[in-house]
Amino acid sequence: MMAILNVTPDSFSDGGRFLDPEAAIAQAEALLGQGADIIDVGGESTRPGATPVDAGEEERRVVPVIRALSARHADLLLSVDTCKPTVATAALAAGACIVNDVTASPEMLPLAARHGAVLVLMHMRGTPRTMQHDTRYADVAAEVAELLAARAAQARAFGIPAGHIWLDPGIGFGKDTDGNLRLLAHLPDLAALGHPVVVGASRKSFIGSLSGAGVDDRLGGSLAALMPLARLPRAVARVHDVAATVQFLRVQAAIAEAA
Repeated sequence: MMAILNVTPDSFSDGGRFLDPEAAIAQAEALLGQGADIIDVGGESTRPGATPVDAGEEERRVVPVIRALSARHADLLLSVDTCKPTVATAALAAGACIVNDVTASPEMLPLAARHGAVLVLMHMRGTPRTMQHDTRYADVAAEVAELLAARAAQARAFGIPAGHIWLDPGIGFGKDTDGNLRLLAHLPDLAALGHPVVVGASRKSFIGSLSGAGVDDRLGGSLAALMPLARLPRAVARVHDVAATVQFLRVQAAIAEAA
């Protein structure tokens, strides 16, 4: 269970609520109390159309939070959500052990290998500012799997163990509603590549397109989007609503065991 902690003023769901470090630390403690296994700290919004943040500002947002949480919880799995190697380097030095890179950039590979970090490789077409300009694919599931397989092979060539390479299909990143649904339906194909799979569908716009619900009223759809994930052998749910998701996945697991 990877809990989202946005220390940004402009994220699509909770932008501004946890920009203050003390508020962010308090929220992280609350998420841990609800059952989060990982806290994913992000200092740059990646919502569609988001304005880029310079590395210095992003580092000022995330590093104090990661350092404080690492000092409080020696064994806590801390993730930094960044595509900038300099920010990732600072975050790893502060106590992070996971780099969540929405661009799956080859530039992040030597850094992750050197630090022994887990690396999340996500599929995104273009940048957050441009990614929704073209959401057409001949076969979105096959194309996403092909690119992530190639990135994973590069990571292994740098000596990163297969278990430290996590693959994220990038729900909502350069995909329309139909594309997102197809990716969720084909998660077993992505898992067949042999790496843990990460899904971040929480509160995404495709849920609103299907249901008409606003950003803060998409819990039901967010849980429904995790149903395919619950059947995978190695999977990580990246969510805002930790307590409800923990309950959902526990019941799903119990049903599977009873079958």
